[in-house]
Amino acid sequence: MADQPTNESKPGMKLWGGRFKSGPSPVFERFSGSLHFDRRLIDADILGSKAYARALAGAGILAPAEADQICAALDSIDREAAAAASDEDVHTYVIRCLKDKAGALADKIHTGRSRNEQVSLDTRLWLRSEIDETLALLRGVLAALLGLAARYPDAIIPGYTHVRRAQAVLWPHYLLAYFEMFMRDHERLTQTRARVNVMPLGSGALAGSGFPVDRDALAAELGFESITRNSMDVSADRDFVLDFLSAASIAMIHLSRLAEDWILYSSEEYDWLELGDGVTSGSSLMPQKKNPDSMELVRGKSGRVVGALTSLLVLMKGLPMTYNRDMQEDKEPLFDAASTLAQSLEMVREVLETTSLKPDRPRRAAAESWVVATDLAEALARSGVPFHQAHQLAGKLVLESVQNEIPPSGWTPEALVAFDPRFNPEMAALMDPAEGMKTRRAPGGTAPDTVAAALTEARTRLEKLS
Repeated sequence: MADQPTNESKPGMKLWGGRFKSGPSPVFERFSGSLHFDRRLIDADILGSKAYARALAGAGILAPAEADQICAALDSIDREAAAAASDEDVHTYVIRCLKDKAGALADKIHTGRSRNEQVSLDTRLWLRSEIDETLALLRGVLAALLGLAARYPDAIIPGYTHVRRAQAVLWPHYLLAYFEMFMRDHERLTQTRARVNVMPLGSGALAGSGFPVDRDALAAELGFESITRNSMDVSADRDFVLDFLSAASIAMIHLSRLAEDWILYSSEEYDWLELGDGVTSGSSLMPQKKNPDSMELVRGKSGRVVGALTSLLVLMKGLPMTYNRDMQEDKEPLFDAASTLAQSLEMVREVLETTSLKPDRPRRAAAESWVVATDLAEALARSGVPFHQAHQLAGKLVLESVQNEIPPSGWTPEALVAFDPRFNPEMAALMDPAEGMKTRRAPGGTAPDTVAAALTEARTRLEKLS
């Protein structure tokens, strides 16, 4: 006589088993168990199960009183106890606890529902909430950038290409460059949220539900904008996780680039910035050290998030339709990436809020270098010299100056005209980096009036996001 399935509720119970004469080996259970990481989906699992119980009542599978009893039992499940449980996964834990509280009635909750769609639902519910929190953290970083720009509205720094001083820009203009990066991150995450916010319940394991559950009503109850269109796609899909990991990776790259800048700019060689004591650390041996550990960690943690994206891309690239157990491996990279991004955004905001600029230092760096060379070439072009010739002439002036150790400020109007009559005396004023910047009035440029307008626009854009 074949072994009979048991209804006994105990740790280690399975949502399957009738097909098998014996249970899984201890080695397989240890290898395949996921409760130690997917238990963070417990609130989403309970929320989705309650909605599904009401949908089963709407379909006539549960009586309204039975649905109410199941929902009350689900509400009373101990979330914290999941950390010490030995169930296969969070879904099994929830069902076992439900059975403890609601008895045989719990056996009805999986009518027409597969763990495949349940995992998709839970992940979407959890990720939707994480994205909302991440968007709020991003807005905090954006606000901190604008706050730091407002503290030093007239500061001048060298802009760099190839890690060489290139042209002078306003400090707020530099910060607005990162503002634009993080605004794009906000846009990407908002778009990702829209693709996450699609309701998969009613898809079954892959072929759709065999019961008349109202999918649109389920979507409305759970706050989804729409329902999925194809049940096989639901079972196979992790695009929405890839979307998040891609957006998170790009955001972390932006954070890492900012971190790299500030690690350099706060060093003795640059000495532009002073990072707050609360976001730096010392050395166990060298008493003088004030290390930018917060930003170094942000820079380092970007690799973890990029690695999470790579991991899932490789995981999904060769899977046949539809669900495969490989897809369980999406959770740990997702959870880690979401946590890492959130912590990094929180850290960077604090760094921004506690950093001081030493405006005289970068101003001096701009003044003693030849960041004004392009300004001179363009002034010559405006006076009628063809730009290629103007470029050559400005380059010769720089070469003469470098060879004879003449700083830009060492050129008087008379000396400039004597060097080449195509220069006129008024062009000597452009040896001050602040003068050349005034010509860059095109939208997106670093002219003071243009930057002031850009800051005003940035504040308005940020307010619309809140």
